[in-house]
Amino acid sequence: LSLSPAQVQLINDAYNAVVDAVLGAEAEVAEGTEPCAAILATLQHIRIPIVSLDVPSGWAAEAGASGGISPEVLVSLAAPKECSRRFLGRQHFVAGRFLPYDVQRKFQLNPPEYPGTECVVAL
Repeated sequence: LSLSPAQVQLINDAYNAVVDAVLGAEAEVAEGTEPCAAILATLQHIRIPIVSLDVPSGWAAEAGASGGISPEVLVSLAAPKECSRRFLGRQHFVAGRFLPYDVQRKFQLNPPEYPGTECVVAL
């Protein structure tokens, strides 16, 4: 991807949504390096909905937004991170029904109730 206006317009015209799973667990290391920086710059300019996985790209997991993207949907993995308190999009989901009890206890997590056999729940 490039930040060219043609590339941004192509994404806006060709797709209904973009899944943001760019930075992942190594976000602090990768955020300022290529190709992540260019992808983040492009994502900041598109106008179609963005669905972010766990922590939106460009956000600090603990502190919140820091010049990153503004997703419409956030899917927190295992449990919402501290930054999700600043999420202003349309819908927030959590995916992590099978989080071991020891992990829940260690991190003082209080997972939501999952109806039936669902593995994802809307918050």
